[in-house]
Amino acid sequence: MQIDTGTETVVAEIAEGVGTITLNRPERRNALHFEMYTAVPRLLELFVDDPDVGCIMVTGAGTAFSSGGDVGRGAARRPSARTGEAPRQPKTAKERGQMLAEDARMVEMLYSSPKITLAALPGAAVGAGMSLALAADFRIAARSAKLIGGWGRLGFSGDFGGTWLLSRMVGPARALEFLIDNTVIDSERALSLGLFNRVVPDEELHAAALAWATEIAAGPRVAHQFFKENVRQAEHLPLGEHLPLEGERMAQSVMTDDHREAFKRWMEEAAAKRATPH
Repeated sequence: MQIDTGTETVVAEIAEGVGTITLNRPERRNALHFEMYTAVPRLLELFVDDPDVGCIMVTGAGTAFSSGGDVGRGAARRPSARTGEAPRQPKTAKERGQMLAEDARMVEMLYSSPKITLAALPGAAVGAGMSLALAADFRIAARSAKLIGGWGRLGFSGDFGGTWLLSRMVGPARALEFLIDNTVIDSERALSLGLFNRVVPDEELHAAALAWATEIAAGPRVAHQFFKENVRQAEHLPLGEHLPLEGERMAQSVMTDDHREAFKRWMEEAAAKRATPH
């Protein structure tokens, strides 16, 4: 089912339990456009609330995931991502920072989504595009894909949560090295560092990403949500505080239809094995 996104710069659909968001500016290597700052958060909200969606996938049209901010086109005056009203031009660094944080809402929403999120990278993810890819729970990439901070080449210090995400994923010393050296992280290195979960041949990316997302969507969704909450809390809670929260979620998962159906299948399979002569 195709979804009306309100802009040609983003395409969206729901199929087989997967809500897919495609950044659609292949002629600009899917550089972020101000219309995306409204469309993508709206779609994320829609997919989170839709019971037919069990996994959210973000990808890019053509041969790139996203080249990040459209620096070549400049910071054109555009409506607010939240209100749709034309904002006054920021005059101070603080005002500019607030505007960038508003634009980056899609990154925070993708990271915080209660549903499992997957980024499929057909090619390079640069700057804010890299941030968006790292905000997803999982990343599957074409062999030609790469991660590039890119900010340092232009004398920028990073935005869209890229420095925060990279630091958490590879550690502060290595993250700082990548940022300062403007390191290009190819797919094999990204896989070895855990920045990519899977790497496939370029021509297989779309099918492999959709198959993985469909498999996730068909799984126990409450358990997936609780897995995600447990892992997020493990990043900052001591074990003693984590255990009762983990246990409460376990108890809640026992009361779900997913558990009851899975347990019934397990019992039937066990009975069938016992009945099979050896």
